[in-house]
Amino acid sequence: RLSASSINFSRLPIEAACRRIAELGFEAVDIWSAHAGCPHLDDVQKRLGASGLRELLDSVKLKLYAFSVYSGGYPRYAELLGQCGGGVAVRGSAGPCDPAELVPKMKAFLESLQPELELAEKYDSYLAVENHGFAILDSCDSLKAFTDLNRHPRLGIALAPYHIQARGEDVAEAVRICGRQLLYFYAWQKAEGMGQLPGHGPSDFTPWLAALRSVDYRWYVNPFMHDEPEPEVMAAALTRSRNYLLERWNKA
Repeated sequence: RLSASSINFSRLPIEAACRRIAELGFEAVDIWSAHAGCPHLDDVQKRLGASGLRELLDSVKLKLYAFSVYSGGYPRYAELLGQCGGGVAVRGSAGPCDPAELVPKMKAFLESLQPELELAEKYDSYLAVENHGFAILDSCDSLKAFTDLNRHPRLGIALAPYHIQARGEDVAEAVRICGRQLLYFYAWQKAEGMGQLPGHGPSDFTPWLAALRSVDYRWYVNPFMHDEPEPEVMAAALTRSRNYLLERWNKA
């Protein structure tokens, strides 16, 4: 199952972005808050509301997968996500730490998420923490610490292969470490420009997709890049990525 992120069409209004994503054959959408100036989630909150977003998604036959709340934070959008039927809220982690302090620091970070997890319970949603460079959740070792310590059924990981590759580590191994705690998978490779997208850059996604199969991953695979081009170019690139992922999934 494939989803796409609204930020990759951030130059379009949310209605046009969702329409375009649906026309490209994606099943679901990840709506972004104001990271890099993306207007979509704040526009939904201020103008459409939950009922307006549900009507929009129904009209184009898209499911709501996630709100990416790197800017603004989950509590600001928790009620809206719940009113839309629930979903995954994707957020960052915390600052980096000395490897010798990883376990206690990770435990403290997970404990700090308790108020947000109470909101996730209330609004039938999930919290997915993304791995990133210069953060506590950055490496395979840190993914292992997270999954070993996490006992909350609504908390998991949003895995960004770009940042795993940036460390010279194995993406398939990272997937296996995450296991059933993997709630979101960016189909995103370490490369420049359009090369970040699956089927465009040098990485073979087949082992990554095979690893997703091996952990019985049940959420969406989301092709992704930063610094997206204008909408027509982006649409053509995502079409190629979608076709590539479907082909590789059948081989995985």
